[in-house]
Amino acid sequence: MDTIFLHGLKADTIIGIFDWERTTKQTLIIDLDMGTNIKKAALSDHINDTLDYKSISKRIVSFVEGSSFQLVETLTEKIAEILLEEFQVEWTRVKINKKGAVSLASDVGIIIERSKSVS
Repeated sequence: MDTIFLHGLKADTIIGIFDWERTTKQTLIIDLDMGTNIKKAALSDHINDTLDYKSISKRIVSFVEGSSFQLVETLTEKIAEILLEEFQVEWTRVKINKKGAVSLASDVGIIIERSKSVS
C-alpha cells in the first residue's frame, strides 16, 4: 500500500460547542494520509491513474468551510467518509488540529484511521 499525503490544509469553519464558537469561524489545519496503489500511475505517468490531490484538497476544504459541526470528531469522521467513498482510497488517516482550543496547549485535535474494510 502506498500513501499519498496532503498536510497543512487550512479551512475556516464554525466548529465547537460554546456560544462564541457558533458565531465565529475558526481556522482548522487538516492533514490527510491516503492509502492507494500508485503503481499504475507510476507506469503511465498520467493523472487519471492516481489520486488527484488538487481535487481532493478543493473538495475537503469546500466541505469543511460549508460545515458547522459541534464536534471535531464528527467533522473528522465525515472527511474520512468522503475520502473512502468519493475518492476510493483504501485507507486514510485524517488529522484535524484546532489550534488554540486549549490555552495551555499549542495543538489540540483528533486523528482517526479508517479503511474500506472497517469504516
